[in-house]
Amino acid sequence: MTASPGPASLAVTGLAYAYPDGHQALFGVDLTVERGERVALLGPNGAGKTTLVLHLNGILTAGAGEVRVGGLPVGKDTMAEIRRRVGVVFQDPDDQLFMPTVREDVAFGPANAGLRGAELEARVTRALERVGMADYAERPPHHLSFGQRRRVAVATVLAMDPEILVLDEPSANLDPAARRELADILRSLDLTLLMVTHDLPYALELCPRSVILSDGVLAADGPTAELLADEELLHRHRLELPFGFDPSAARR
Repeated sequence: MTASPGPASLAVTGLAYAYPDGHQALFGVDLTVERGERVALLGPNGAGKTTLVLHLNGILTAGAGEVRVGGLPVGKDTMAEIRRRVGVVFQDPDDQLFMPTVREDVAFGPANAGLRGAELEARVTRALERVGMADYAERPPHHLSFGQRRRVAVATVLAMDPEILVLDEPSANLDPAARRELADILRSLDLTLLMVTHDLPYALELCPRSVILSDGVLAADGPTAELLADEELLHRHRLELPFGFDPSAARR
């Protein structure tokens, strides 16, 4: 997808945050993601990735700096619109699925936003079709496979018509077929994508650009293929390619 004109989908400027116990998690992060970009957010455990993501839809409030989504600043007065624009898919789909049927789970967000009747039904149907789960609308989520539940979790976010889709470890716990099916879905979406992952080949497959967050600062930003081919950079930030993965393939 080619970036379109207008404000960046995401503009993080000087973002700093310390938890109440005094632990400083972010130290002045600057990150811009243009409309239509697909960016992987890489980094070791404890780097601040989750803390950064929780600022994007206002779950955490910046100690310093600013976050803007499509030009709109994240703040108390804009929270409802920000949470519509930024769709976060958590690592465990069961954190997002709690209704008796798939249809009701996908309808929950837009119904709370005021949609009713045919408009709500169309939104739900479209979201399920986009993830290949329309035939499962009346099924209880707990009767689905893990990979199917993850796709439904994506649909619950798509039903809100977001501008940015944020995915936390989307390939975790998926078998190879489910991993490929999800990748095909993500490639088909006409959205800005920010993917938090330790799965470096998945980042290469889906995101032309990657950034590395390490110790609360942005340590690298560039084409995913170039970053993954830099063995010293990966080692320095405790990132590892899987056994047998040839870094030179990333250059190609």
